[in-house]
Amino acid sequence: MERRSVKQKAARLFGQWGVFFKGFLEHPKMVGSIIPSSRFTISKMLSRVKWDECKVFVEYGPGVGTFCQPVLDRLPRDGQLIVIDTNPLYIDYLKKHFRDSRFSAVLGSAADVEEIVRAHGHQNADYVLSGLPFSTLPKGVGPAIAAATYRVIRPGGAFLVYQFSAKARDFMAPHFERIDNGFEPLNVLPCQLFWGWKEPAA
Repeated sequence: MERRSVKQKAARLFGQWGVFFKGFLEHPKMVGSIIPSSRFTISKMLSRVKWDECKVFVEYGPGVGTFCQPVLDRLPRDGQLIVIDTNPLYIDYLKKHFRDSRFSAVLGSAADVEEIVRAHGHQNADYVLSGLPFSTLPKGVGPAIAAATYRVIRPGGAFLVYQFSAKARDFMAPHFERIDNGFEPLNVLPCQLFWGWKEPAA
């Protein structure tokens, strides 16, 4: 029984990595890394979320769901996690893997986040997480995503971004009043962390 359990865990692990790697090979400019984020990056990135005030959490480019379970573990019972990806390979994998009623996987563009959030019965998102490689996205897509993200986030919410390059901050700066910086060395590769806050109205 124990041996079978180990084999099952190994199969799930390599299956997940296999899907992730295949997605990277198919769309290298749309996937931020060849390796999923480390648990240290996940923990630090989510540490500033006020979970008791979070009802709608959105993630761009979830890949094989490295952040999904940690978010669901923290999300209130009446919350919702909406993930958006342009790769049907990842969306199909996520729909099969996550059976939580609070989870929704959408095949689409992050630039359409406002329409996607409204289609799920909400006007705003509390937090939006992104690992998209802004600097390698097609021309105009990065700025469009940053602008739409600012509009969809409620006052007091935040845009959480993790990147290998600090250039992601340049896309956030025109919209977010305050941007906190962080760094996580225990990741392959070490990555920059940003929290862009949409300040409450005066």
